[in-house]
Amino acid sequence: MLFIRGTNNRYRVANEEDVIFEAIQIYNRCFSKGEPLTSPEKARDCIKLKLAPFEYEVFACVFLDNQHKVIACDELFRGTIDSASVYPREVVKAALKYNAAALILAHNHPSGIGEPSQADKAITDKLKAALALVDIRVLDHFIIGETVYSFAENGLL
Repeated sequence: MLFIRGTNNRYRVANEEDVIFEAIQIYNRCFSKGEPLTSPEKARDCIKLKLAPFEYEVFACVFLDNQHKVIACDELFRGTIDSASVYPREVVKAALKYNAAALILAHNHPSGIGEPSQADKAITDKLKAALALVDIRVLDHFIIGETVYSFAENGLL
């Protein structure tokens, strides 16, 4: 049984529509332009909400200003059930389009396995190097599976 807070600050039993509405509200707050991503946990939760439902691999970026406020969150590449082609040139183009100072990379693993593959590690290194050439920092790369894996928290960035 799920409970949500009503307008009078009292909790009530939630139905499916209430839960969906609340999820949409959370998602909109997470990626609203100018919303600061103040912690890795907040970024992780927002990105998981965006990428977890997909049955195919999706690669996205959260573009941030120099205060780590959200400029945009874009789904850049779509793939199949077990891979997506990611092109560093396109990521750099998107980051420059938004005039981003930093970004967070993210993709899902529809298999549910949250551990990075060798390909995941290689593309992260390529993207980090390409973006560094134009002074854009990669703050993290999240892999969304049944658990969420953070490259930064695991010392891979």
